[in-house]
Amino acid sequence: MKIASILPYKENYTQKGAGAVALWISDFIRDSVYKKNTYIIGSTNNKNYLTKNYLNINIDNINSKLNSTTKEYSNKIINKIKNLNFDIIEIHNRPIMVKEFFKKINSKIILYFHNDPTTMKGAKSIEERIYLLKTVDKIIFISEWVKKRFFNDLPKLSDNKTQIIYHSIDPIKKNIKKNKQIIFVGKLNESKGYDLYCKSMFKVLNENKDWKAYSIGEEKRFQNFPTHKKHLNLGQISHNKVLDHLGKSEIAVIPSRWEEPFGRTALEASSRGCATIISNKGGLTETTDYAIKLKKLDVKSIENEIIKLIKNKTLRKSIQLKSKKFVKHQLRLNSVKIDLMRDSLFPFKNINISNSKLRILNIYNLAQKLNHRIYNLSLGKKFTNGFIRNGHDVIEISDRDYVRQNKSLNLLSIKDKFHTYLIETFKNYNPDLIIFGHSENITENILHDFKSLNKNVIISQWNEDPLMSDLAETSDNIDKLKKFIPEVDHSFITTNPSVLNFSKKYAQNIHFFMTPVDKNIECFDVFKLKPDNDVFYAMSHGVNRAILKEGKTDNRVIFLNKLINKCNGIKYDFYGFGKQEPVWGNDFYKSLLNSKMALNLSRGKPTKHYSSNRIASLMGNGLMVFIDKKVKMNNFFTSNEMVFYVSIDDLADKIKFYKKNDKSRIKIAKKGKEKYFKLFNESKISKYIVDKSLGKKTSLI
Repeated sequence: MKIASILPYKENYTQKGAGAVALWISDFIRDSVYKKNTYIIGSTNNKNYLTKNYLNINIDNINSKLNSTTKEYSNKIINKIKNLNFDIIEIHNRPIMVKEFFKKINSKIILYFHNDPTTMKGAKSIEERIYLLKTVDKIIFISEWVKKRFFNDLPKLSDNKTQIIYHSIDPIKKNIKKNKQIIFVGKLNESKGYDLYCKSMFKVLNENKDWKAYSIGEEKRFQNFPTHKKHLNLGQISHNKVLDHLGKSEIAVIPSRWEEPFGRTALEASSRGCATIISNKGGLTETTDYAIKLKKLDVKSIENEIIKLIKNKTLRKSIQLKSKKFVKHQLRLNSVKIDLMRDSLFPFKNINISNSKLRILNIYNLAQKLNHRIYNLSLGKKFTNGFIRNGHDVIEISDRDYVRQNKSLNLLSIKDKFHTYLIETFKNYNPDLIIFGHSENITENILHDFKSLNKNVIISQWNEDPLMSDLAETSDNIDKLKKFIPEVDHSFITTNPSVLNFSKKYAQNIHFFMTPVDKNIECFDVFKLKPDNDVFYAMSHGVNRAILKEGKTDNRVIFLNKLINKCNGIKYDFYGFGKQEPVWGNDFYKSLLNSKMALNLSRGKPTKHYSSNRIASLMGNGLMVFIDKKVKMNNFFTSNEMVFYVSIDDLADKIKFYKKNDKSRIKIAKKGKEKYFKLFNESKISKYIVDKSLGKKTSLI
């Protein structure tokens, strides 16, 4: 992962005089697993940078007078890094820069707030902060107080994009000899309460002759506040030297008047074993659990608290030991938090597709609209059952039902809404495998978006449409199949791929599968019953039509009429034929159970391995099944398990024969069911689909 961490313009990122933001970045780089691929970007004339991988941006002063400096700074950074392909852009304390980066850089954006957001350009207004919540991928606050300021006056909005990560420090174990000294670190101005500290030193040092006072820091508009002669200002020194002085000091004072976003000095002082006195401002109280909080912010209160600590050595040592031992915000722990936060923006990068327990998104028509009357014919349902029985987790989405239930006058808006629904579901569920079939609502753009979210996700399609050469709809069926081939990893069809004239590039990832049986759906043993009818056959003019289409006929009708004429004395129970409407759901089973044998006849010319999905219902429920030999089901079944005919006359003869020979018929039906369940049950077919999808070597039988 490559990360660009962008400093505020003119933030000092050097050993001497580094600001709080600079220290934050340099501290957290040290223990990050991404430290070698993290680049710090800033604009400063200073040298001796805190860390390596620093990129300096020079700003043209003439242009800066004509344009917004921050905008120029943003654009120069964008031009410098646009070809470096950073995964994450981290913007520190400059929300105004977000728009430029969002428009021009295709990277995740993390925005860090180190100060009160409501005082910053780009976050002052409610509208600006709502925009930031919607736009950036993560917002980090350095304290609870800063977060509260961000959400101040906002309507109730989710904060799931936000996180608090505090300034942090390494605890120290070694004991450092303490000197009788009091210390102040920070800007030497009234906002920081420096004037109060200076004045309080008169009484404190006059009453305690063996104590000294120090201050560290600078201020451009420095005021020489009156103070005791034993109070020495050390000026601006390196951060390491600051920590050394804190380690040697007994007492630290942070009497800020302004609302401190956090109060790094309080954290550093307490971690170095100082008895620390703080004002009750902003995030100061979040720095340590063992600081003394000033009830009133004035000189007298500061004097009293310092003198109390000087006089009461037991109290002072107790606070010092606890502060040092129980450091509230530790660098190594919070470094892990930051890296985990970064990782969370790429939840799919470590997917192991060889994992035997997958999350599967199964998109197909659940037929809620049809009151589930095709449940027993539904391939998608059987796939789900198989996936689950093989130990996978599955979410089902019924595309047609979703679109129907959300239909409005604007069809385009429904398509967009469904697209959004799928993408948001994908983000929440993080599937390893997506499988879909017969969906008119899936688009290439949806599949492209899936892949852009997770390049490792596997996408497979299935198609059970007939692909016979003599069918008018074959061309459309092939076009539907080919439409998604460039976007999917694998395609599964119920016709042997050898009959398709596809290029080798396409053909290698197209696989035949047999309609599965399911032990909870195909659950009858007709061979144990005594049905009234001899031969069962059921067809329809489409599963979405509950009735026949007037005037429509095809080769099956012609075939059936001829067969009836050749078989006198045979009791037929044919549906979707003549004036007999198609039969569905439980009525389908009631009819099926009342016939000894079944004809498996599909539309078009007999084609290698193609059968309508009813073959599973017939074989799986224990009927003896007749099928044309040219379908080549003898690749899977013997004549002792399925009856093959070579012509209509041959079929008529065999129907007559098995009508009279119940014993042979029952034996074939029983063995046929056993074989079908052995080869093509829902668990085996689902495993075959998963294994093929993952690129594993596997075979159908």
